[in-house]
Amino acid sequence: MDDDVMRPDIHHDPTPGLIPVPHGPATGDEALQLPFGVTPDPDHEKAIFGYLTQPDDIYTKDGTYWADLPLRERIAFVNKVQNEEAKQELKAIGRMMKKDPLSPVSWYFRNAVLPGAGLGLEGYVLFSIGNIEPLFKATWPQCWGHNATECSSNWIAAVTYLEVIGIMVGQLVVGVIGDWIGRRWGLIQDAAIMFVGLLMLTASWGLTLQGWVICYAWSLFFYGFGVGGEYPITATSSMENSVASGKLSTRNDRLHRGRKVTTAFLMQGWGQLINQALLIILLLIFHAGSGSPPYGLATVQWTFRLSFAIPAVGTLWLVYYRTYKMPHASRQLIAAKKKTNVTGYDFDSLAMTTRHFGGRLLATAGCWFCNDVFFYGNKLFQAQFIAVISGGSSSVLTGWIWNLYNVIISLVGYYLASLLMDNRFYGRKMMQQVGFLMCFIMFVVPAFKLEYYTSPAGIKSFQAMYFLSSFFNQFGPNSVTFLVAGEVFPTPIRASAHGFSACCGKAGALLASVLYNYIDTQTKFYVVPWFGLAGMILTWLFLPDTTGLDLKEQERRWSYIRAGKPEDYHGIAIHPMHLSLWERLRGVGKHYNPELDHKQKIEDMREEWAGKERMRREKEVNGQNSMGDDLEVDDFNDQVHHYFRNTTDQGMFVNDGSAGPSTHSRSRNNSEPPFASGANSKEVTQEKIRPDSPSTTQTPSSTRPVSEKEQ
Repeated sequence: MDDDVMRPDIHHDPTPGLIPVPHGPATGDEALQLPFGVTPDPDHEKAIFGYLTQPDDIYTKDGTYWADLPLRERIAFVNKVQNEEAKQELKAIGRMMKKDPLSPVSWYFRNAVLPGAGLGLEGYVLFSIGNIEPLFKATWPQCWGHNATECSSNWIAAVTYLEVIGIMVGQLVVGVIGDWIGRRWGLIQDAAIMFVGLLMLTASWGLTLQGWVICYAWSLFFYGFGVGGEYPITATSSMENSVASGKLSTRNDRLHRGRKVTTAFLMQGWGQLINQALLIILLLIFHAGSGSPPYGLATVQWTFRLSFAIPAVGTLWLVYYRTYKMPHASRQLIAAKKKTNVTGYDFDSLAMTTRHFGGRLLATAGCWFCNDVFFYGNKLFQAQFIAVISGGSSSVLTGWIWNLYNVIISLVGYYLASLLMDNRFYGRKMMQQVGFLMCFIMFVVPAFKLEYYTSPAGIKSFQAMYFLSSFFNQFGPNSVTFLVAGEVFPTPIRASAHGFSACCGKAGALLASVLYNYIDTQTKFYVVPWFGLAGMILTWLFLPDTTGLDLKEQERRWSYIRAGKPEDYHGIAIHPMHLSLWERLRGVGKHYNPELDHKQKIEDMREEWAGKERMRREKEVNGQNSMGDDLEVDDFNDQVHHYFRNTTDQGMFVNDGSAGPSTHSRSRNNSEPPFASGANSKEVTQEKIRPDSPSTTQTPSSTRPVSEKEQ
């Protein structure tokens, strides 16, 4: 191409792809002028679009995706990106602390505690049921004893069953509500239900002891409904809120999406810790500083009722916060529905998801089921295991203290999972496989020598294996299942898929709660380990690894599936690195082509640009102000706007109501200038694109809507 065809006004070497910033440092392409009727060569095209199509945290300078690099180069590239990001984060923390030493604490509160507050309350109340059961047994043996005389054994068992069933119903129903009505409604509804449920638990009563048990059980069912809804709603809202509007914001999505969601989820561990610590403190207060039996009725009543009343205060505040401080929680869902002209529940997307992502649904639901046999079977009935560890002590306080140690170890696993969730050499899939494998080993080893490991000679080894199983459960399947159950599915049905997967998980908890009532400890150790092995196999075969994959790139692939043209997508969402073994065997990744994808991305952005331009022009023709709507939220710089303005077929400005990838003729070949032909193409082009508005007489950079930030 002739040197005069594309020439910056400022003569120094530009940095290809660097976004010009108004009043910022010179980049060499502040006034890059593309003559009308001339299409740049691929090198210039990459220079213009590189910051959008090939971001430097996943592509090398020559445009190679990190997963396509040879192993040694891949390791070097990934380590370089992650080390630079870590340095930037440390510098940011340093600047925050210099300005205000407590600002990192407030940042953590806003970005982890608040998003995970509902799950923290869930962990607090859900596991308090298992924690206070030994206290009930010691106080009311006529109900919880082996020879119960006042209470039906069915109603005592229903305390656990109704809680788990309530959670399952909530997960399914609220998952659908989240995709149908919106995330924000689900968030507010869950908090309100949990608040009322805590009031019911605090005030539960009955004319007889069995009457109180019945009231207590149904209160748990009601509360469980709200808790169940927290799973799909918190996961999807945290995940989607990590991706702001525009394209450049997705760097944070790629590098930290897993950490953002997991830091919200680990509040479940803090809920368990706070509950156990508070129960210990309350028992010591109301039992005259002693944890030894017998326990008075007043002591037990005050202890368990206050343990439910205290979190009710926090839940009421959560209702307020979600109602008045989270107005945009449904933004991503609304945008996705708008693109496909869907107003209610997207049943078409549900059908397409089961057809195209059935293996993923099997992985998320099946792995969650296997995990919950471990997790809830361990937690809801942990008193039986701790009785072995603590030497059969009759003091409730002894078991609680051992459980406190276990929760602290689990919390370490939560945080380590959060730290490594986005590491591209470990990440989601490897973490889940290793976690399942370690849980399998930690249970299968004592299963065949339980007598030895529960004897004084082997009790220390038994303790170590029990605590290690708790650690690897959090640093593994418990954290990963919560994340990937929403991450691997498209936005329109994300909450439904997550809710279904979580419901299957609670079916595992229900299986454990029923099964454990009929088998002894030895048999439990014979049965449980194989669920870990099954979970590992399901993960290896059916779960894709989405570590480092842009969530918006997955949505881009979904737009092609939704339009009935999945074979036309060639991007990194079908790279073998990001597909499951099952998907690779089915040939899903055979259409992956980086060169075609680069061109495809530009055409997809052209369609997006044309749609926004069309709506802007329509508003100007109708005398409406186009500056105050969300069309201004884009990351196209002046070069991109100028490029599209001069290489886009006028037919794309006609609204044909189609959804999905456009079928318009988007550009012409280099020999024929767009919109016109002949020597006076510039004049003709300017005349053709000029709508009846004085604003189009401005330069191309001034016709683009300007955001408040840019102003």
